[in-house]
Amino acid sequence: MKQYMITLLLAFLGITGANAQRMLPGQKGLEVHAGMLSNDRPEKNYYLALGMNSFAKSGNYGFGLIEYNHQEATYKAIRIPLESYFVEGGYSLRLLGDARRQISLYASLSGVVGYQTINRGKQLLYDGSQVLSEEGLLYGGGGRLSLETYLCDRMVLLLQGRVRMLWGAAIDQFRPSAGLGLRFNF
Repeated sequence: MKQYMITLLLAFLGITGANAQRMLPGQKGLEVHAGMLSNDRPEKNYYLALGMNSFAKSGNYGFGLIEYNHQEATYKAIRIPLESYFVEGGYSLRLLGDARRQISLYASLSGVVGYQTINRGKQLLYDGSQVLSEEGLLYGGGGRLSLETYLCDRMVLLLQGRVRMLWGAAIDQFRPSAGLGLRFNF
């Protein structure tokens, strides 16, 4: 009887223990995001990001990421590419979530620094016009609201709404965006 109770207890701990291994302090994750910048053509205005995070207490986490943004501005019949490269670091606070940590809502604040290129560095356009805005450094801050759900104990699906305020930008100083991501916790 004693062996039966021990086996039953270990089986119970095995079933319920799987969900307890989420959002532990010091646990790290690698994430990939993709999304659209809020412009008229989402297939031409998008972002791709690769990031890393580290959980702290209460399911909160710090994060860092690198990102590529691609936008297009219209000039007569052509589209001029505006590309930005960013490094971002910030902190996410867990606002809401269920007891099993299956679904969580996070709010984040971050600092952003990057570089912007216009028309891939070419100043002269096809008709002899010149691009007056220069390439340069971008800096600012951002915020995001993220809904995160565990697909399994190590895979997390992210749905994000973000906004950035950037100084030094040729266009779109205020940049909202929305996207999806996937995180692998290890």
